[in-house]
Amino acid sequence: MQNTIRIITRNSELALWQAHHVAQKITELYPTITTQIIGVTTEGDRFLDSSLDKIGGKGLFIKELENSLLKNEADIAVHSLKDLPANLCSSFSIAAVLEREDSADVLISNKYQNLEDMPNGTVIGTSSLRRSSIINRHYPKLQVKLLRGNIITRIKKLDNNEYDAIILASAGVKRLGLSQRIKQSLSKDIFIPSIGQGALAIEVLQSNYFMVELLSKLTHQKTFIEVSSEREVGRVLGASCSVPIGVHAIIQNHSLKLDAIILDKETGNCVSSTIIGEAKDYITLARACASKLVGNGALNILEKYK
Repeated sequence: MQNTIRIITRNSELALWQAHHVAQKITELYPTITTQIIGVTTEGDRFLDSSLDKIGGKGLFIKELENSLLKNEADIAVHSLKDLPANLCSSFSIAAVLEREDSADVLISNKYQNLEDMPNGTVIGTSSLRRSSIINRHYPKLQVKLLRGNIITRIKKLDNNEYDAIILASAGVKRLGLSQRIKQSLSKDIFIPSIGQGALAIEVLQSNYFMVELLSKLTHQKTFIEVSSEREVGRVLGASCSVPIGVHAIIQNHSLKLDAIILDKETGNCVSSTIIGEAKDYITLARACASKLVGNGALNILEKYK
């Protein structure tokens, strides 16, 4: 058995937390294995003046990590699953998906308790095309302003009064012990989460069969089914990380409910789909959900974001 597993990750506080969390899970399962965490600054971390959809999408956060795997500088890469494209390059594989945290978006503000009570022109910070499109559709009186950087940086910008409020993923806020900053958990019926939001993924070289088998025991089965169905919707549609799409699955009593939405930020139009069925049929349900979106006109919106 391999004695040390080298873990490559981004250098942000949240990414390092995630890497240490994975390292702890590996140690709990395999006490004789040690872990080494290697932090790097990615291209997505270096260019903070433009929105991600303008400079290459979330792939900017994973390119350096994947290169480290290819060069044998690391054995595994730890990601927020929402940062991984639905269609991974054939050289790579997701070896494990850990139990999901809260998948919701949350509002953080020093001035307001919720979105509904905000006056005209309130400045909301987000880097997400999905979130900004939802705000433009449901809260047109609010002003969306680009917000880049890691979670700590974003909250500092809020505290410096550069924004009236910001929207972040609940999972990252909670993982960093900042739950007290949350003013409102946003409804998943309106703010349908990003594909895979709240889940952690371990990426490896597909050819590293030993590591794939070793880490598979870390997978949380319920989370795996939920996020796999979400990713399948994105894969069928060919939706990149630059598309304002939300897909969220939840399993209750062996039944899977899958909600999806694609938005047109410019016009405010959107198409949505909800599918319910047996969880064991999660891939079939995902394809039915994607088909329903297409039938409702999703391709007309997707064409704008190619």
